[in-house]
Amino acid sequence: MLQRKVTVVGVPLDLGAGRRGVDMGPSAFRLADIHQHVRELGHEVDDAGDVHVEIAETHDPGDPRLKYLSEIRGTCEGLRETVGAVLDHGRMPLVLGGDHSIAMGTIAGVARHHARRGQRVGLIWFDAHADSNTADSSPSGNIHGMPLAVSLGVGEPSLVQLAGFAPMVEGARAVAIGLRDLDLAEREVVRRSGLHAYTMRDIDERGMRTVVHEAIELASAGTAGIHVSFDMDAMDPDEAPGVGTPSPGGLSYREAHLAMEMLADCGKVVSAEFVEVNPILDHQNRTARLGVTLVASLLGKRIL
Repeated sequence: MLQRKVTVVGVPLDLGAGRRGVDMGPSAFRLADIHQHVRELGHEVDDAGDVHVEIAETHDPGDPRLKYLSEIRGTCEGLRETVGAVLDHGRMPLVLGGDHSIAMGTIAGVARHHARRGQRVGLIWFDAHADSNTADSSPSGNIHGMPLAVSLGVGEPSLVQLAGFAPMVEGARAVAIGLRDLDLAEREVVRRSGLHAYTMRDIDERGMRTVVHEAIELASAGTAGIHVSFDMDAMDPDEAPGVGTPSPGGLSYREAHLAMEMLADCGKVVSAEFVEVNPILDHQNRTARLGVTLVASLLGKRIL
């Protein structure tokens, strides 16, 4: 197993979501002993603390089509710099959210780091939702429903350009797994972006092993490595109750672990983030504890 130097980065951001609580996600992961679980695998771990986040009650949401745009962009810029510095030091960033809008900052940092070396990155995105709305299509104006589109070069220009170029990830090298709840307008964005989308029907019909095998091939083709972005609502709510936007019919415990185990085996993951844990809606920190076990599988934990 590849021994890694892992740096944990917390991003207690909930400005992109429609309800409060995911700001406590990083603390929930830490309380679930994420550091110890990673160390037990033989990896070196440090913790960079939390990226600065503004408090919702002290700011006006602004444009109702892009709520808290300035504040979210500021957090993503700070996260971009932190992730870039972690990679510059030869370490693997493990980012803990927070709502999924933080992915714009993580991916900006990863993509910019590799672009400076003439390299591209691939993306595998686990989610119940496509997160591919824009200001014009979003029914809520919540930016956590937009980060995948932004990463693929579609949406608000100041977010699309977070890495200094666009797209941050090419659609041909981006894969979404577990989709089952899309807005009508998102479907066209997904089609035009070139994103490879695997719905729950694909998983039902073809199996997780086939889907993840294809995803790894697509995301690693011509890239320096793969960024894994895991929204805990990709899981079935029976497994992960503590999420803000649960959707029935999601990934099972074993399907998710198989995906993480296969990604560990491929040896091509350069960065990862786990997001959307909402302890207010959880039971005894169950969702964060599940997230920690998924992180462990991604970092090489095996049954035998």
